[in-house]
Amino acid sequence: MANIYLISDSHFGHANILKFLGADGKRIRPEFSSVEEMDEYMVDKWNSVVTPQDHVWHLGDVVMSRHNLPIIHRLYGHKRLILGNHDREDMSAYRNAGFQKIVGSRIYDGVLMTHFPVHPGSMGKAVGNAHGHIHQHPSPPGPYINMSVERWDYTPQPIEIVKAAILAKKD
Repeated sequence: MANIYLISDSHFGHANILKFLGADGKRIRPEFSSVEEMDEYMVDKWNSVVTPQDHVWHLGDVVMSRHNLPIIHRLYGHKRLILGNHDREDMSAYRNAGFQKIVGSRIYDGVLMTHFPVHPGSMGKAVGNAHGHIHQHPSPPGPYINMSVERWDYTPQPIEIVKAAILAKKD
């Protein structure tokens, strides 16, 4: 049986992200000395948990340019993309890179998956919102969970873990 995983904001190929600083003045991705090292680490972390038959929802900002899309072929699983603010290539480029579905949002098992955290009134019947976009920062209060790679040691997380974390915040 296939598992479902979520992750966001890999920014494969984005050299400048290695220079981004948080509010504390520290680099948000201090582990890496080069974009190549960062990309290889993320591929290894992804493939350490995802199998070829699994499904992965990437919640946006997957690569920084069309030139970085070939790395997607190295990632295990059936890949789906929730479009982020940096996902600006033609949809055919993402499909050719290996994304089988490309959407703006999706609800799965009661979890609303988006790139940006949505307004509480936009969740409808969803139990909560799995999102990205805010990188190392915590999610807004309430039933939100930030799936940005910086929050999860660059490793996709099973939907069961994501949903349980959302439900725990509702108590």
